[in-house]
Amino acid sequence: MRKSTLPQWGIRVLFYCIALFFMALGVAFSANSDLGISPVNSLPYVISDIVKMQPGTCVTIVFCLYILVQVIVLRKEFNPINLTQIIFSTIFGYFVNFTKWMVGDFLLPGGYIGRLGMQCIGIVFVAFGVFLYLDVELVPMPMEGMTMAIAKKVGKPFPQVKTVVDCTVVLLGVILTVVCLHLIPFRDPGVRIREGTILAALVTGKVIEIMRKPLSPIIKKICFGESK
Repeated sequence: MRKSTLPQWGIRVLFYCIALFFMALGVAFSANSDLGISPVNSLPYVISDIVKMQPGTCVTIVFCLYILVQVIVLRKEFNPINLTQIIFSTIFGYFVNFTKWMVGDFLLPGGYIGRLGMQCIGIVFVAFGVFLYLDVELVPMPMEGMTMAIAKKVGKPFPQVKTVVDCTVVLLGVILTVVCLHLIPFRDPGVRIREGTILAALVTGKVIEIMRKPLSPIIKKICFGESK
């Protein structure tokens, strides 16, 4: 975790919370598109349908499991400060429930094209949120923290590993949907994992890379006083 002045610390925390809100907003847009929930929340949403629990609560529980994976992968290299991910996971869970209420039944017009547009907006929001909270360099959210831990162990770039992790989480969600809910993804109505989920799993990492080039220098300058 990098050092900064007290005002910069305040800005970093503010940006972090804004990032969580954008991620949650992206999840809400994806859910409303009815083309599939975003990968980061696909597993919690499927579990919430299985156990009949609020999505935000399931987000917190699943994210705590991701933290456990980090501990297992990194072992002695795991930094105890990353346990604060539990706090931010709880905040994110609240944001998920709040943005779900805020967005309500809003849907872009235009049938399938409108739904696809809403899904794309959700992808951009999630990608922006991930980019922003990673760049302020506080603590990663659990799923990205797990991805970073795996990337460190295998020696691969974060965006590449994120795509693999996202696809793995989506696959697990598909299995639970079929086994526990007796629903077929891409076919039955009300299924959380659809073509939009696959699209998000494949392109979110790439969208993060695209955003990072122009926006990262601005964030670094605001948060750390870097001129480059």
